[in-house]
Amino acid sequence: MTAPQVVHNAAARRFDLVIDGQDAHLDYQLAGDRLRLIHIEVPPAIQGHRYSDVLAQAGLEYAKAEHLRVVPICPVVRTFLTHHPEYLPLVDEHWIPIVK
Repeated sequence: MTAPQVVHNAAARRFDLVIDGQDAHLDYQLAGDRLRLIHIEVPPAIQGHRYSDVLAQAGLEYAKAEHLRVVPICPVVRTFLTHHPEYLPLVDEHWIPIVK
């Protein structure tokens, strides 16, 4: 089984993941050199498979590749960061106390 593929939908300002016809996504805003990760939505039909983690990681990897600072507004992303401290250097310094 292959890993689910996340598609960056720049026009809609989100990262999309389609599983069995269901669209999960991570919405974001770009402000200068800050990537605000706003909200993850995973439909009930496909919950329980850690797709939110896949989306959070995709957003963080995008920020890393583009040399952006992350503003983790989404609580799911903040939780992901507590379990993956390797991404903490990407986080805007004002948000570090919140995600540690």
